[in-house]
Amino acid sequence: MSEILDGDVDAAPRPKPTVTSGPPEEPVARHLDGQVAYLAMQYRPHNFMNAELVGALVDGARWAQEQGARAVVVKSNLRTFCAGADLALFESAQQGSAPEDDMTSILECFDSLPIPIIASVSGVCVGGGLEIALACDLVIAAESAKIGSVEAALGVNPLMGAMQRVTQRAGAARAKEMALLARRYDARTLEQWNIINWVVPDEQLAAATDTLAQELAHGPTVAHASSKAIISLAASEGIRAADAAMGELQKGIWASEDLKEGLRSLVVNGPGAARFEGK
Repeated sequence: MSEILDGDVDAAPRPKPTVTSGPPEEPVARHLDGQVAYLAMQYRPHNFMNAELVGALVDGARWAQEQGARAVVVKSNLRTFCAGADLALFESAQQGSAPEDDMTSILECFDSLPIPIIASVSGVCVGGGLEIALACDLVIAAESAKIGSVEAALGVNPLMGAMQRVTQRAGAARAKEMALLARRYDARTLEQWNIINWVVPDEQLAAATDTLAQELAHGPTVAHASSKAIISLAASEGIRAADAAMGELQKGIWASEDLKEGLRSLVVNGPGAARFEGK
């Protein structure tokens, strides 16, 4: 992880954060630091998942795009990332019915957002919390984080796509283990299983997250949007479908100023020195 902490993403000075959120009691606080949008869950006491929190995250993602952000970080302002679902969601289960509120809108929103999204995980991240993290493009976690699909302890299984996404990342055997046993795992184990991308010491999580976010925010934004779309299509419909759609999904790259800058910089300065503007 040292290469993330040591990365030099841009030599230009970064502007001070511009706070644009409302009062602190809002479920998700928003602020913009340069070209990185931060969505910080603060839904007391433990960021329990319900329609209000999911709606605030979806609105926050759309706000980030409207603000022209080129990277998004989803994190928590509380000690817990997300301790699972609000039990009020399951009141209808007493009558044998599924929850009335559909929490899956966040999956489509995060997947279709043409901006890289990082989940920065600390504390407890279980149930719906893991599903929020897995809906993001990249996951970085503090070493002490405890993560898992614990829904079986309630007599249900993950409702927001964790089983499918763990299957994609780690295979069916690990997905069954996590869904059936309802255990909490340490972050290092899930990093080894390829379910999360990086683990860092607790005291380095904020700095490592910021470095990753700035690197993405100073990258070729048009190409990143294309990459997200192609990879998502390959994961959902297979390689042949992605191959067939790739040309169409890459069209925006050829007219981008980022590509022109990348080619110019390669000739003048060599590889890795381009300063992209996200256009």
